[in-house]
Amino acid sequence: MRRDESQLPIAHRTTPESSHMSLVSIGFAVILTVIFGGNAVAIKLALTGMGPLTAAGLRFVLAAAAIAGWAYFSGRPFRIRADQIFPLLLISMGFTIQLGLFYLGLERTYASRGVLISNLLPFFVLFLSHRFIPGERITAGKLWGILLGFSGVICMVAGENTFSGSVHSGDLLVLAAVTIWSGNVVFTKRIINDFMPFHLVLYPMIFSAPLFLSAGAAWDTAMVFDLNAVVIGAYVYQSLVSAAFGFVAWSTMLKRFGASTLHSFIFIMPISGVVFSGFILHEPITPNLIVAMTLIAAGILMVHRSPRWPSFTFPLGRGL
Repeated sequence: MRRDESQLPIAHRTTPESSHMSLVSIGFAVILTVIFGGNAVAIKLALTGMGPLTAAGLRFVLAAAAIAGWAYFSGRPFRIRADQIFPLLLISMGFTIQLGLFYLGLERTYASRGVLISNLLPFFVLFLSHRFIPGERITAGKLWGILLGFSGVICMVAGENTFSGSVHSGDLLVLAAVTIWSGNVVFTKRIINDFMPFHLVLYPMIFSAPLFLSAGAAWDTAMVFDLNAVVIGAYVYQSLVSAAFGFVAWSTMLKRFGASTLHSFIFIMPISGVVFSGFILHEPITPNLIVAMTLIAAGILMVHRSPRWPSFTFPLGRGL
């Protein structure tokens, strides 16, 4: 009987079944990265009817329930060992802080700017991985990718005269979230061999949801103030489409095709995020924003051309 390798830690799995992708698989990978890229837009829409901390809490209640249901019906074990509790607790604390800052930041800035700043994540992770993960080195090609990415952000903020102070405070909150996020991703990459991937997604959601809801009750101006069809649709998109379906689909494709093949599509995320921000939220798509998007996407493509380690279930966690 063939083993179900999804039950095994990553270190004990065999190589991907195939690195060759059919047109259908390529199309599905593109759709997935487009879905992840649109996540910030969905968050922004949800914030038109919910407080930011409440929105985060409600989102992870639904996403955790969906992932737990999938794990239960597919026969995946929920039990963790005693020595796994402390690392999971650290990841969960980082997850809660980073997502709280991310939601609060998006409330105070354009989704397009939040998308581009959040896509600095792979560059931050590369810096930390170079120091803390054996075999993860910054090559000349990756260094050029990093320079392109940070040049994009400089281009985004250069010459802007129309953004208010609150927008810039939102940018800084998103940047702070990305900084913490990168540390959490690198720590996760160091311990991922000892865990089943869904544990590293499900348990941080379970940990954070009641904290977000409690914080929302205490600090959001109103927890829910306009529950219309758009807000509900955005909430479902974040919870079920991006977080739950995205996790299952990305993990399945990662197992089948491997990180090197699948991560070549990640550059699509900042492009789709900016495009959705313009078409759905009617945010201004300025020339310098387009140049910034192009530079960041090109930098991500260079950094991810041949990743040594598979990313943490989502493309570096950004599907969350």
